Amino acid sequence: MDMEKNFHMKGGLGDTSYSMNSSLQKRVADKVKHITLESIQEMYSKTAPEIVSIADLGCSSGPNTLSNIKDLVCAVEIAAGNMARPVPEFRVALNDLPTNDFNTIFQALPDLYRELKIGAGRSLCVYIGAYPGTFYGRLFPTKSLHFVYSSNSLHWLSKVPPGIYDKNGETMNKGSLYISVRSPPQVVQAYLKQFQEDFSLFLKSRSEELMSGGRMVLVMLGRRGSSHADRETSLLWELLYQSLVDLANQGELEKEKVDRYEVHFYAPSKEELEDEIRKEGSFRVELMEAFEMGKDRANYGKVVTLTVRSIQESMLAHHFGETILDKLFEHYGRLIDEHLAKEDIKSISRVMVLTKL
Repeated sequence: MDMEKNFHMKGGLGDTSYSMNSSLQKRVADKVKHITLESIQEMYSKTAPEIVSIADLGCSSGPNTLSNIKDLVCAVEIAAGNMARPVPEFRVALNDLPTNDFNTIFQALPDLYRELKIGAGRSLCVYIGAYPGTFYGRLFPTKSLHFVYSSNSLHWLSKVPPGIYDKNGETMNKGSLYISVRSPPQVVQAYLKQFQEDFSLFLKSRSEELMSGGRMVLVMLGRRGSSHADRETSLLWELLYQSLVDLANQGELEKEKVDRYEVHFYAPSKEELEDEIRKEGSFRVELMEAFEMGKDRANYGKVVTLTVRSIQESMLAHHFGETILDKLFEHYGRLIDEHLAKEDIKSISRVMVLTKL
């Protein structure tokens, strides 16, 4: 499957859109907002460019995107004031895959521009544009960026690892759609290899695009230990797989199609991230921290279900057809609620701050 053509968050402003169902991603970004804002202020205080170039990689669509940009711009404005310097101009690049719903972002730009000009006579110069394409490769001119931000995106691989298939093209991961306790070692190694190739290419591409002293703040799902099939990482995928199997048993879809559905996802460990950063060699790690996100509301099961749907719908519809989606996620929601009654579903995320050498 061509991810650039088929993978995207659910666009628009409907009930199942990403715009309306990205509160969990917002919670993650807010958890580390102080780190993000301190990082761009430190970058500015050391380099003080007249034009600050910012890239949001995997920006998706909806209110989170422009909220992040507003926070970054205001943080630099404060830093410039503390240094008694004129506020710089801003060039902001919003990046996601070509099928992303950039139009919803553009329609909200007038509100952002009005907010940025409210205050004691201030008038900020902020120029925002879209840069469609995969961030696993070059996107921008050489040494053109000062700050790169990416949240909840880098756990998506460029493709389903080809190594999970045997010489006949059959998956070796039957009974799972991601790494699970049932996955053979070849599947685990295939996912690890794909992550290593992708993250290495990401780092190499950004090292060419960032100026010396430029910074990256990367936030992504991960895992706490060495086990690839840990509970926090695999449970939601296990429940989605079980939902597909149950629909197949009811005759709603073909069992063979369930066996052929795999996800292009990987939750790396701290050591795996550090290994690739060290091997690529262009960045100094300023900070790397893990944090846990658990449920905090009565309707958390519904929130998780709608969030997963807004992310996975494009892939599921392409593979199974759109007619099964409502039944699938209704059943998926029930399974999540059953598990929430017995245990808390927690996710592990990691924030990294990297400086270009």
